Amino acid sequence: MKTKEFDYPLPKDLIAQYPVEPRDRARMMVLIRKKGEIIHSQFSQLPSFLEPGDLLVANDTKVIPARLWGRKPTGGRVEVLLLREREEGVWECLTKGKGVREGIMLTFSQRLKGEIVAPLQDGKRLIRLQAQGDLMEAIQEVGNTPLPPYIRGGRGEEVDREAYQTIFAKKEGAVAAPTAGLHFTAALLEALKEKGVRVAFITLHTGWASFRPLRTEEVEEHRLDEEYFEVSPEAAQLLNETRREGRRIVAVGTTTTWALESAISPQGEFSPIKGWTSLYIYPGYRFRAVDALITNFHLPRSSLFLLVCAFASRGLTMRAYQEAIRERYRFYSYGDGMLIL
Repeated sequence: MKTKEFDYPLPKDLIAQYPVEPRDRARMMVLIRKKGEIIHSQFSQLPSFLEPGDLLVANDTKVIPARLWGRKPTGGRVEVLLLREREEGVWECLTKGKGVREGIMLTFSQRLKGEIVAPLQDGKRLIRLQAQGDLMEAIQEVGNTPLPPYIRGGRGEEVDREAYQTIFAKKEGAVAAPTAGLHFTAALLEALKEKGVRVAFITLHTGWASFRPLRTEEVEEHRLDEEYFEVSPEAAQLLNETRREGRRIVAVGTTTTWALESAISPQGEFSPIKGWTSLYIYPGYRFRAVDALITNFHLPRSSLFLLVCAFASRGLTMRAYQEAIRERYRFYSYGDGMLIL
């Protein structure tokens, strides 16, 4: 398949720069796959589209303030974007600044320093972070929220830290929010539970690949970076019970989908797991774990958009996106939502 088949033109003014408040007042497009039907609704109406016994599975990863500014020994300023932790204290990162070479020590604060350990492919580097006291506390003190490049400026660190975080956020490690979860509120969760919808959580630490368009001419030639994920014994039990009862597993987001599809066995069983996944889902993939998907409107030529096309079909997805543009839906991380049944 040609990557250009998964491109579409988007007016820049439809790229959301801030979330709707309250969050569940975002618009929601509903796709009925069997009928090829498109319904326009609001995210607060999600319970009316789900059924008692459905299992809603969300990602409880927490975004860390992964954007750091440091100084070289000469005083030059360097920007560091943490990408993922390879081992304790050692991170893959991207850097902006001159003379960032192996062995150089960067100072971020009195508590936090980092040594550039080695260059990697794709312009990435390894950095070994050193902190007085707890490392994550030191990062929290000086880091900034890693907003996507299509969100211009932000609204101040205090506001951004709260806005670019789901209400499920618990386990630190992501450098991008699992954005389908941004639409949920405590009131909406309560309404879902009253409907009889069960809720489970998995963890997948979302990485920077979310922002990267495919640069290969052929879809099949693209490769995803590995991302860390966990499925707990409690979640695996709920997932297996839902399967046995013939109920639906509803994934909140592409990150949850990657984790679930990586955790299911060929026999259709879920087991507790901690590990890394680079599962690449594009049209032709046969889903085994997920029956319904909640997602946002994604960048063209992205792995996220390809996953949605695989789940709903390219034809229906492209038609839905064209209608979303006509109806002026809000796109990307802070944008409106989509439910695919």
